Amino acid sequence: MFDPVQLQSFLTVAQTLSFTEAGRRLGLRQSTVSQHVRRLEQAAGVVLFTRDTHAVALTEDGEAMVGFARTILEAGERAVRHFAGTEVRGRLRFGVSEDFVLTRLPELLNAFRRSHPQVDLELTVELSAVLHRMLSAGRLDLVLAKRRAGEDHGRLIRGDRLVWIGARTLRLGPGDPVPLLLYAPPSITRDRALESLERHGRPWRIACTSTSLSGLRAAALAGLGVLAHSRTLTPEGLVEVAPQARLPELGGVDFVLASRGPTEPGSPAQALADAVLADGDGLRRLT
Repeated sequence: MFDPVQLQSFLTVAQTLSFTEAGRRLGLRQSTVSQHVRRLEQAAGVVLFTRDTHAVALTEDGEAMVGFARTILEAGERAVRHFAGTEVRGRLRFGVSEDFVLTRLPELLNAFRRSHPQVDLELTVELSAVLHRMLSAGRLDLVLAKRRAGEDHGRLIRGDRLVWIGARTLRLGPGDPVPLLLYAPPSITRDRALESLERHGRPWRIACTSTSLSGLRAAALAGLGVLAHSRTLTPEGLVEVAPQARLPELGGVDFVLASRGPTEPGSPAQALADAVLADGDGLRRLT
């Protein structure tokens, strides 16, 4: 049997890749966290982390232990909620922007479903502007999406920078008209791209319009043009456009978790919000 306390310390280190930061989050000394991980390694008979003075990294066995640890802890929490009569149940309409399609969000949602089997989760994947409209209209309960510059609604999950990306083989001169790959309106990144080019007097043309990230990625891989996208969520196979193209800066962007009003403690919306906030690193990593 693995000790749940040791498993929690292990998962926190796996999430932060720092024994010091894990101790801070857990309210424990770094030495205590190290002891928990060491004892877990002894119990499992494997090495879970490689570490030196500069970095901490999961081993192959460590990667496997992440899944086991989450399953064990989730089962324990589910049992406690069941026998305490506080198990979360109900319907949850969750909207997610296209930006997160290629991240580890599906894993997070899978873990949430296992932890909360009494929640009927309905997922909508759309453009951020569409999701916010659906939320305002009462058609969604919780939204994970971008917000426009100057807006302050929603709880900030993370900030990022918008950049121009395209195929590695793409060649774009400093005076060439920019072949744009755009989401169909309404789209926050579409508006930002067009406003930026117009402001700088750079000629452009629309080479592709799509409602999905998969469609834009396919067009980009085919060398049809460039798109504005979150820098840290750049899809596989695409890269930032070279500075020689002299494309204008696109500025920053915020990703937020928004609901129509305060979420009630013990509600499905609050439970999922807690899961997203606790595993925010998963939203920075591509599958």
